Amino acid sequence: MDVSLMQVFVSEVVGTALLILLGAGVVANVILPRTKGFGGGWLLINFGWGLAVFAGVYGAYRSGAHLNFAVTIGLLANDAGEYAPGVAITFASTMVYLAAEMLGAFLGAVLAFLAYKKHFDQEADPGTKLAVFSTGPELRSYGWNFVTEVIATFVLVYVIIMFGKSPAELGALPVALLVVGIGASLGGPTGYAINPNRDLGPRIAHALLPIKGKGSSDWGYAWVPFFGPIVGGALAGLLAQSTLGYLG
Repeated sequence: MDVSLMQVFVSEVVGTALLILLGAGVVANVILPRTKGFGGGWLLINFGWGLAVFAGVYGAYRSGAHLNFAVTIGLLANDAGEYAPGVAITFASTMVYLAAEMLGAFLGAVLAFLAYKKHFDQEADPGTKLAVFSTGPELRSYGWNFVTEVIATFVLVYVIIMFGKSPAELGALPVALLVVGIGASLGGPTGYAINPNRDLGPRIAHALLPIKGKGSSDWGYAWVPFFGPIVGGALAGLLAQSTLGYLG
């Protein structure tokens, strides 16, 4: 059944909101004061994000469940025929995906804030509160942080495209496990945004929300998790096209 651009918009908003609500939620549970999951560690965050992707993919199945503008760009670079059934790849449809993913990411971050409002009110380092919403490097070096995001997103988008060519049709599970693997292996330097919307939408929410003692939104770093994934997604789409052409 063909999908209209309005259906694409609603689907991507809902799916991306679910992704960020559960993803930011697991970070909040691990790092904010006096939560049940406080101190749960990096692997809990990795698995929480993987399961967030799992929920988001099913929430946005009508639109092809991009949830991530890097995936959209990867499909564009891969010269795919459609973004979803009946959704031609055009400038207008590409912008619909971007707008919907950004709005969904913002709304998901707001919902995560509301769920953990009393914990945001507790005394904590402003950087800890920002980390619930957006990524940040352990060692700040913009060039190398950018490289990390390009590499990690390349892995994500390249494998997703190859999943789409597989006859197995395993659905959301392999993508969820892929995100867990990327977080465990490549997430250490930057916190693995691997999604422009995942970082920018919640960072805007952090800037606008009345978060007690929140501090700066670190806009000086924001370009890295936005443009790094876009470049990584584009490279993945181009290489996947070449690889499939060579194999096929």
